[in-house]
Amino acid sequence: MQKGMLIFFCGKMGSGKTTVAHDMARRMNGVRFGEDEWLGQLFPNKIASVADYKYYSDLIKPLVKETAQKLLNAGVNVVLDFPGNTVGQRQWLKSISDEVFACHRLILLDTPTDECLARIKKRANPITDTEEMFGIMLKFFTVPTEDERLVIEIVNEAKG
Repeated sequence: MQKGMLIFFCGKMGSGKTTVAHDMARRMNGVRFGEDEWLGQLFPNKIASVADYKYYSDLIKPLVKETAQKLLNAGVNVVLDFPGNTVGQRQWLKSISDEVFACHRLILLDTPTDECLARIKKRANPITDTEEMFGIMLKFFTVPTEDERLVIEIVNEAKG
């Protein structure tokens, strides 16, 4: 049986990762896992800082990984709407497909900062969707490099 493909994302806060993830899942007939939805439902009103985010995100990762790998092994395409914005995040995401010998694709969203900030201002969460949080998260953001051995597709999501 052919394995499914894993799709994951790299892009600044507000770059359009979730919008593109929904579209990719629909077009690829895949299953989408959205980190924001999982964290919001499992840990409502618990995330107010980067430290909170990391703590709760790390709690769900083992279950996400196990479930995604089962789906990939069953031939189902998996779209992980989880940020791959640091080398560590990308290594974890890539390990999901590598460990079951499935293919992956990283979608790198190239969205201008002013567009990201405009989108963040329209969001609903006044605690995490702020210009200050954008600045904090931007400090962690790194563009993937060749030595990460990723299959990358660049998407310009400006005004999207």
